[in-house]
Amino acid sequence: MAAANSTEEVESAGAAATPHGAGPGSAPASLAGGATAVAVTALHKHYRVFKRPPGLYAAMRSLWHREYEDKQAVRGITFRIAAGERVGFLGPNGAGKTTTLKMLAGLLHPTSGRVEVVGHTPQHRAIDFLKRITLVMGQKQQLLWDLPPADTFELNRAVYDIPKKQYLEMLGELTELLDLAQIMKTPTRQLSLGERMKCELVAALLHRPQVLFLDEPTIGLDVSMQVVLRQFIRAYNERHAATVLLTSHYMEDVLALCPRVLVIDQGQLRYDGELKALVHLLRPEKRVTVRLSGPVPDGELARLGTVVSSGANQVVLQIAHSELRAAVAHLLERLPVTDLTVEDPPLQEVMRDLFALPKPVSAGKDSP
Repeated sequence: MAAANSTEEVESAGAAATPHGAGPGSAPASLAGGATAVAVTALHKHYRVFKRPPGLYAAMRSLWHREYEDKQAVRGITFRIAAGERVGFLGPNGAGKTTTLKMLAGLLHPTSGRVEVVGHTPQHRAIDFLKRITLVMGQKQQLLWDLPPADTFELNRAVYDIPKKQYLEMLGELTELLDLAQIMKTPTRQLSLGERMKCELVAALLHRPQVLFLDEPTIGLDVSMQVVLRQFIRAYNERHAATVLLTSHYMEDVLALCPRVLVIDQGQLRYDGELKALVHLLRPEKRVTVRLSGPVPDGELARLGTVVSSGANQVVLQIAHSELRAAVAHLLERLPVTDLTVEDPPLQEVMRDLFALPKPVSAGKDSP
């Protein structure tokens, strides 16, 4: 995992932003009157990709005759993020998520459209802009392999020109939140993956950025370490009113951190709104897990809803929201129920349904 770093011009690409709205992690800018941290309008990014078949002849031929293909990575997306929001940025592999984050951080120039982050145009890479953002990428790292994390932190202090007092204060806060005191002087190569990920986050946040662009920060981590990093990201957001734009293929990250989601597919924005509204829009039913102490007649459960799965002592039902109260009452009164839980459908299934639709959906509509 790495936060984009820089040299004399602080050429790091981090994430930047200020809160908008009703406080940390709150609803979309359109629902609150606060400041806008990130504004994207009709954003496009096209690539020209060189293609050739395998083999020596094709390699030699390509020296004189090259074939190119235009790839539209991002196609006209528009959205705004208020200062202090935590927003999930979702989509399948190749949807354009990382490309968009790189344009927001100033690493890539848009083909067309407009981007503004904390009042700056990212591709101009102004010093003030770079000091207010951080970009953390889960599959890249900035820690120096043979040196302890403390040395990387000192290097970043010099790169960002952080006053000593502020640096020590922030370092103490971050190491306390992530419990890093015991490994600060251990060479990076001797740290576990989870320990390195925590140190990467500290290195990315030492300059106290206002906007965090997080590209799969929990990738490859075990369940317990994922929970630690989610708690840390939430705590940083709440302490410093920082704006967070998070991409992840772990739906638990999104459920735990992001009240609002942006969903992108094939470079186009498919949904922008509250996560709960998306779930209700596409899957207006509940999953009811029932544990039984004994057998029940065939068909007794099926007439209450769709049977998703069935085992010896446990059945999972899918029940329409309008019929939920009556169904739960029937289960508890007439069947040998030992335990019952009611949940929303899995977010993975909601995403699958969304990508299968021919057109984008709106949070303001009652149905797709």
